[in-house]
Amino acid sequence: SGTVSFASWGAGGGYTIVVENNNIKVSYCHVSPIYIVYVDELIKQGQIIGNVGPKYVYGVSGNTYSDPATGKPTNGATTGCHLHIGFRIENNYVNPLDYLQ
Repeated sequence: SGTVSFASWGAGGGYTIVVENNNIKVSYCHVSPIYIVYVDELIKQGQIIGNVGPKYVYGVSGNTYSDPATGKPTNGATTGCHLHIGFRIENNYVNPLDYLQ
């Protein structure tokens, strides 16, 4: 559970949602740009906050990432659709597997 602190374009992370709870930040990268949560929304553990995004995204100002094979703009630094999750405690990245059950 926590509060959505970011839901926007995140450069290498593509479209990103960040949830914070005290000194813990969880980043969900390469998500769909059709957000189902909003900044400052309080969310609960287990709540669906987004969907995995598309590989290709168009019209993103400043997007420097593209598929080398096709030249199409990608959802951040990615080669395909997936969820990239990052856990930070006191702004230091930690292994998410140490915290997921």
